[in-house]
Amino acid sequence: MTDRLRDLYQQIILDHNRSPRNRGRLEHANRHAEGSNPLCGDKMSLELKVDDGIITDVRFEGSGCAISQASASLMTSAVKGKSVAEAEALFRAFRSMVTAPATAPIDKDVLGKLAAFGGVRQFPARVKCANLSWHTLHAALGETDDPVTTEQEGAG
Repeated sequence: MTDRLRDLYQQIILDHNRSPRNRGRLEHANRHAEGSNPLCGDKMSLELKVDDGIITDVRFEGSGCAISQASASLMTSAVKGKSVAEAEALFRAFRSMVTAPATAPIDKDVLGKLAAFGGVRQFPARVKCANLSWHTLHAALGETDDPVTTEQEGAG
């Protein structure tokens, strides 16, 4: 990765941490999930409005490190307006990217700005921070009532 690209990605993450998009409560949500990263202390609540298989709105609340908050912000922006199937495909692509070896290529065409999190795979402890919002989304889309934790199998 070039220094310019690395700087751009860092700016995207910093911007979404400082000014998170889609933060707050969502009135009339019909999907909800809670998630936590016990090792880091990150916590989040995710609310979605899904109409006819389309995510028409999404909001999150929570606290945590810059990576978890920026990931939630970028995730909510990425899935709004997408079908449930498209959001699940993004979940799989994101999880695959951040858990892949550091030298693996990143599909920027599929991930867009989410590719900014490709660098976390060099820091295994941060992978769970980046994945928290995505696993919480996956639970909400699956209408799972159990809280999500990054310590569950496959949540890395």
